[in-house]
Amino acid sequence: MALRIRLARFGRSHHPIYRIVVMDAKSPREGKYVDILGTYDPIRKDLQVKEEKVKDWLSKGAEITDRAKSLLRSAKIL
Repeated sequence: MALRIRLARFGRSHHPIYRIVVMDAKSPREGKYVDILGTYDPIRKDLQVKEEKVKDWLSKGAEITDRAKSLLRSAKIL
């Protein structure tokens, strides 16, 4: 099972809120996730991330998507 750190969309119409989650690479965007690492609100520009969980999953071999990587870089975690 290949795990990826990626964004899962939640929230309501016209006001998306994304969770930064660890999911199986083949599961859909709103599918089941293994762990929640943080949240991102693009309208308020609010990013909350649990840094120790991100580093733990990366050490376990989870891949990271481009969009999640850019968000984590802006938070100075990567």
